[in-house]
Amino acid sequence: MLAKLSENAFDDKDWIFEIKWDGYRAIADLSHDEPLFYSRNGISFLSKFDKVAQDLEQQKYKMILDGEIVAYDDQGRPSFQLLQQIGDHPNLALVYQVFDLLWLNGHSTEELPLIQRKELLKEALIETDTIKYCDHISEKGKAFFDQMKKMKLEGMIAKRSDSPYIENYRSNDWLKIKFSNTEEAIICGFTEPRGSRESFGALILGKYSNNELIYCGHTGTGFNNVSLKEVYKKLQKLMIKNSPFESAPKTNMPVTWIKPELVCEIKYSEITKDGIYRHPVFIALREDKEPEEVQDSSNENQSINKKSKAMNSKASSKKTEVPEKELTLNKHIVKITNQDKIYFPKDGITKGDVIAYYQSISEFIVPHLKNRPLSLNRFPNGIEQQGFYQKDAGDHIPDWIKTTQVYSESNDKYIDYIYCNDKATLAYLNNLGCIDLNPWNSSLPDLEHPDYLVLDLDPSKKNTFDDVIEAALQVNEVLLSIKIKGYCKTSGSTGIHIYIPMDGKYDFDQVKDFAHLLMQQVHERIPKITTLERNLQKRENNKIYLDYLQNRTGQTLASVYSLRPKQGASVSTPLDWDELKPGILPTDFNIENALERIKKKGDLFKPVLGKGIDMIKTLELLQNIE
Repeated sequence: MLAKLSENAFDDKDWIFEIKWDGYRAIADLSHDEPLFYSRNGISFLSKFDKVAQDLEQQKYKMILDGEIVAYDDQGRPSFQLLQQIGDHPNLALVYQVFDLLWLNGHSTEELPLIQRKELLKEALIETDTIKYCDHISEKGKAFFDQMKKMKLEGMIAKRSDSPYIENYRSNDWLKIKFSNTEEAIICGFTEPRGSRESFGALILGKYSNNELIYCGHTGTGFNNVSLKEVYKKLQKLMIKNSPFESAPKTNMPVTWIKPELVCEIKYSEITKDGIYRHPVFIALREDKEPEEVQDSSNENQSINKKSKAMNSKASSKKTEVPEKELTLNKHIVKITNQDKIYFPKDGITKGDVIAYYQSISEFIVPHLKNRPLSLNRFPNGIEQQGFYQKDAGDHIPDWIKTTQVYSESNDKYIDYIYCNDKATLAYLNNLGCIDLNPWNSSLPDLEHPDYLVLDLDPSKKNTFDDVIEAALQVNEVLLSIKIKGYCKTSGSTGIHIYIPMDGKYDFDQVKDFAHLLMQQVHERIPKITTLERNLQKRENNKIYLDYLQNRTGQTLASVYSLRPKQGASVSTPLDWDELKPGILPTDFNIENALERIKKKGDLFKPVLGKGIDMIKTLELLQNIE
C-alpha cells in the first residue's frame, strides 16, 4: 500500500502518525519454511541485508510483514546514502522497522482495520537488534510533525486508523508529509563532462504523465568521484541512439540517450509551472523502484505496478475509494469493503461483481454448501496475486458465523471450520476474498459418512478438454452398465467432476474403494489417455489422472456453481450428459451466463443430495462386468 503526498500536518482522532523512514521498503514473507525478504519490485534482500534475514528466522509465527529497512549514521539519524553503501560498511547499524501485518498463521489480515493489524503485529512480532515494531501516536499529528522536524528526520506518514490494506494502490488513507522536497525521477540520458570532470556532466531526468515520458530537468550536482563512476557504469549498459522522449529537450552539451530504466532520488527547491525541477540535486539511485512508478503527481496512481495495471487504471479514475457498504441479510449486517477492487484484471470483474454473482445464485448454491465444513480459497487481491487456502476460522469472525470443530490428525489440533447456511455467510466469505468455495463431501451432524462420491478427471497440460470429455463419457458408460445415474459438472478449470449420490449410507473408506473400482474400469477402456498413477513424478505427462482419492475425510473440491479464479471467470457448471460434446469449453459457462442457465434448466445437481445408490447391488453388477 502506498501513500499520497500531502502538504500540511493535521490533528484528527481517526488517524495515527508514524515516522517517515528514509530507507528501502521491504516485505518479509515468513509464511514458508524459508523466509523471503524483498523490495516492492521483487529484488531479494536476503543476502544484501543478511543480518535482518537471520533475525527473521527467530520469528515464532507464520507472517507476512511490511516495513522499511533503515540505516543509521553515527548521530542516530536514518541515512539513505549509508544504506546504499552497505557493502563498504559491514557493521552499519541496520533496523527493519515493521509497521504493518498482511497475513498471520494462515489468515489474510488485509481487510482488518489498520489499528487492529498493528495490535496483532505488536503481539506477534519478536523484536531483535535488527527488527523493531514501528510505533505510532494517535490524533496529535501537528505536534508529532514538529518533533520530527527538530530531529531532522524526513517527515511523517499519516494513516487512517480504520483503513484496510490495499496492495499497489496509492490511497488517500495513507499520506506522506515531508519537510524537504524530494522525489524520484527517471534517468533518460547524460551529457558530456566539462573541464576536469570525468564520466558525465549531468543526468537528463524524466517522469511519466498520462503514460507519456516527459522531460522534467537535469542535475549535475550531488555526486562525488565514487558515485560518478558507479552511476556511469550503469548508464553505459543502457545507451541507445534515439531520445526516449517524443520531443527531445535542448541541452547545453552533447547528450547520450539511455533506456529509461534507472530511477534516482533527487531533492529540489521547487517545480516550475512547466513541470521542471529547480535546483535538482542527485541523492541516490533507487534500485527498489520501477520507472513506471515515477508519475506526475496529478496521475501518480496510473501505473504503480506493472502487474497491477488493470486494477490501478480503474482505481486511479476515482478520486476517493468507494465507501463501505452494509447489507442486511438473514437479519445480520454484513460489511462489504472495497467493492471496486479488481479481482479478474483481464475481464474487468470486481469484488463487488463476485459478491453480486453469489447473491444472485444463493438459493441454488447454499443447499450444496449447507452444514459442510469449507476450505476457503482466498484471493484478497485478485486472481493474479497470491491466493491461499484457509481452513481455520480464526478469532475475528462475527459471532453469527457458524463453525464446527474437527480434529486434524496431521496438525494434531482442532480446526474450527466455517460452514455456510445462508446468504449472509456467503456475502461475508466473498468479502474476505473467497472466489471459490470448497465444501466437504460429508455434512453435519455426521461427518464420517459422505453424501456423495466424486470422480475427478484431472488432465495433464498436454490433454485437451475434448480428451476430458471422452473420459467423462466413458465414465458414464461404466455407470450406466451397472445401473447408476451419475451427475457431471465442469470443474470450472480444466477438468470434469462426476458425482454419485450416497446419502450418508457408507463411510469414507467404503466410498473411496468403490470409486477406485469404477476408475479401474474406466482406465481399462481408455488406457492411452488415462492413468491411475498418483505420484506426479511417475505419472506420464500426457494422460488424465483418474482421481478417486477425493473420497477421503476432509478432501474438498470446488462446489457446483462456484466461481473459479481463472481468466474468463468460469463457473463450475452441471451439464446434462447429452450436452457433453467435443468442442465445448469450461469458459463457455461463466459469471455472465450462469444464472440465466440455472433459471432455464433448474438445479441439475439437486439429485446429488437425494437418494443414494445401493452399493451392494452395484458391486454385484460390477463383478459381472469384470
